[in-house]
Amino acid sequence: MWGICIFIAAVDLDEMTFTFTELLKSIGMRVCTCFQLLREMDVNMDTISTKVDSSVSRLNKKYDVLSALYHKFERTCALIYMIQASSQTSAELSLPLVLKTSWITFLLAKGKVLQVEDDLVISFQLLLCVLDYFIKLSPPSMLKEPYKSHVSAMSINGSTRAPRRGQNRSTRTSKQTDTDTKVIEVLCKEYDCNLDEVKNVYFTSFIPFLNSVGIVTSNGLPEVEDLSKQYEELYLKNKDIDARLFLDNDETLQRNHIECLQLERTPRKNNPDEELNLILPQTPVRAAMNTIQQLMMILNSASDKPSDNLLSYFNNCTVNPKEGILARVENLGNIFKEKFAEAVGQGCAEIGSQRYKLGVRLYYRVMESMLKSEEERLSVHNFSKLLNNNIFHTSLLACAVEVVMATYGRNASQSDGTSTETDLSFPWILNVLDLKAFDFYKVIESFIKAEPSLTREMIKHLERCEHRIMESLAWQSDSSLFDLIKQSKEREGQVDQPEPTCTLNFPLQHNHTAADLYLSPVRSPKKKGSTASLNPTPLIDAQPVLAPQTQKPQKSTSLSLFYKKVYRLAYLRLNTLCLRLLFDHPELEHLIWTLFQHTLQNEYELMKDRHLDQIMMCSMYGICKVKNVDLRFKIIVTAYKELTNTNQETFKRVLIREGQYDSIIVFYNLVFMQKLKTNILQYASNRPPTLSPIPHIPRSPYKFSNSPLRVPAGNNIYISPLKSPYKFSEGMLSPTKMTPRSRILVSIGESFGVSTSEKFQKINQMVGSSDHQLKRSAEVSTAPKPLKRLRFDIEGQDEADGSKHLPGESKFQQKLAEMTSTRTRMQKQKLNDGTDTSATEEK
Repeated sequence: MWGICIFIAAVDLDEMTFTFTELLKSIGMRVCTCFQLLREMDVNMDTISTKVDSSVSRLNKKYDVLSALYHKFERTCALIYMIQASSQTSAELSLPLVLKTSWITFLLAKGKVLQVEDDLVISFQLLLCVLDYFIKLSPPSMLKEPYKSHVSAMSINGSTRAPRRGQNRSTRTSKQTDTDTKVIEVLCKEYDCNLDEVKNVYFTSFIPFLNSVGIVTSNGLPEVEDLSKQYEELYLKNKDIDARLFLDNDETLQRNHIECLQLERTPRKNNPDEELNLILPQTPVRAAMNTIQQLMMILNSASDKPSDNLLSYFNNCTVNPKEGILARVENLGNIFKEKFAEAVGQGCAEIGSQRYKLGVRLYYRVMESMLKSEEERLSVHNFSKLLNNNIFHTSLLACAVEVVMATYGRNASQSDGTSTETDLSFPWILNVLDLKAFDFYKVIESFIKAEPSLTREMIKHLERCEHRIMESLAWQSDSSLFDLIKQSKEREGQVDQPEPTCTLNFPLQHNHTAADLYLSPVRSPKKKGSTASLNPTPLIDAQPVLAPQTQKPQKSTSLSLFYKKVYRLAYLRLNTLCLRLLFDHPELEHLIWTLFQHTLQNEYELMKDRHLDQIMMCSMYGICKVKNVDLRFKIIVTAYKELTNTNQETFKRVLIREGQYDSIIVFYNLVFMQKLKTNILQYASNRPPTLSPIPHIPRSPYKFSNSPLRVPAGNNIYISPLKSPYKFSEGMLSPTKMTPRSRILVSIGESFGVSTSEKFQKINQMVGSSDHQLKRSAEVSTAPKPLKRLRFDIEGQDEADGSKHLPGESKFQQKLAEMTSTRTRMQKQKLNDGTDTSATEEK
């Protein structure tokens, strides 16, 4: 604890006189344990500063990447090199020496070439370049097939293996750039890497690195002491993790046992007598390569230029947008390439260019799909206004490039598909293309609907981008959102609010498209036979609209839809927090929501350069205060930290006034309470304000066809459709080779042998045992706990929703049927458990 306190103080004071590894060695602690203790120490809002948070996050990401790459390095080298030395191999050239030299060369190359420390994909591509380099330097007798044959052939042809002792660096390096790419092709095929991308990294980054470090060779290999000395200079400069210690299996770099099991994700056979189910492990590197392959399958047939169909749409416009579109794509491409090189490394400019070109392919593909849908929807052919709208094109291109960047930006800690921040993460693309978040938001939903091939993970990523915009990015002081709100409130004769609260409890169903949002509110009512502009269709969940004859200014479609989504997101987060903190005061949720909604609608200036969750927590604290419910901010933020996609900076660093930031408590006292004191005090009176309607909370508007469904009885039992193939180069795999990789895997469609029947029996036993355990824990427990698993009624009737099962159904079929009401029953059960526990305590 003392060592961690010293680390925190050193980071805060910019007085790091030691490295992170030196700290771990001196206190005898594993890196993962240290990260966990740092999180646990943050008991108050100001215990650990955002500066320390950022430093720890950077270290954590770097460790995750290095750990994943080293494990991949070990497994790959086991497939390349002979474990037993051949008699033809020099006694001085041992396998441990080759591995040590290779790994340290990679660490040095990564440190010199890449400015970002958490780019798993480029780092792995660079590792393949290093492996290719050392395979060609190794004698064939050390290698396994097919590398042995390729190196032997190269030796015969004279392309490698010239005597190296005393050979100058420039001669040796030039031999590495020979046209023979057989080795790198084998490596790329083995790991589903794009050969062109890896060759790009090799020639634009790895070869310049070799030329810059002045490697001295010995026994045909670079001098390991020289490489190690150069790496140590980098390590001491960064004061972080000494990744050479992975070679020694150093205790400080080892993961905890449970984390290792989760990382490996490799199944074990249930019974040695069962048939062999080959289920390949989904390591972080493999998952990243797999995701990229999925994107490549979508874009391989796409073009870098507008298709004939797109050109036809362009030609139908009153003003042909073709030249403007092409010029914009080229101009933004140059900007992107430059900014990518600044962020990643100057030697990686061409890598950035490659990724941008993939984004352009997706941009044209989605644009064509959107126009086809608009043509069918509106029966018009002239899209001149939309296709000459600069913000629409920049937003659509930014969304396409973001999909590519997120695909390549998969972090080593994302093996479960969750989102992790990196240096190139959203909203980086907005800054690069000088695009406002509110404008970008308008294209997201239409983009997802126009590209049905997007993976579930990518849809969730875009949905998370949309949420971040609604939470904070759209509320930045320079956002066009505030101008729209002011215009909405200034409309003569209109209701003084951006979106009527009476529509909140209606389902969020609409058929607005990106075209509606980008041209809103300048559209005129649809006229029969009109082809000059696109025309919106009415909201099907809105109140009766004004007759077309009215001459009043039109309401902004983009603002209306934005507020509807914000209200629903706000209530969903509030509801989650209330279930954790106020389960014994359920009546307060509606009061808190009314204050929360009032603030967003009427005191929207409080959102400027702030976060939606800051207003939510202040609303919760304020209502509890006037209702004499003891709920402290410390408890609120502790529960808030446990919510998904939250950041500690949200409550640690809140804008107080221009240029001044403090904790959320200070914000509540100096800003929120001062602005809303009169309103808050009304809730303490006998005549509180009229309560705002509770928003209708739908499922995600984006369909997840492959989303696994959890059997409510718990015990980590999931049911999901067949997943996408594991290795695309091998084509579709059989169900037994698909994920999930678990202790018991049943694939419907396999022949029902004895082992399959036994699996079903085991699953039924697991469901039944977890049911029994849950009931026992409910009887014994005295403290209220959030319910994370639902109980089944043993007789087959679900008391929560009254659904009954048909006679003759198996237990497994019954569980499947009961999953349909999971969401509703979970919410009801949480509330019921809170009530039951309170009653028990009173007794």
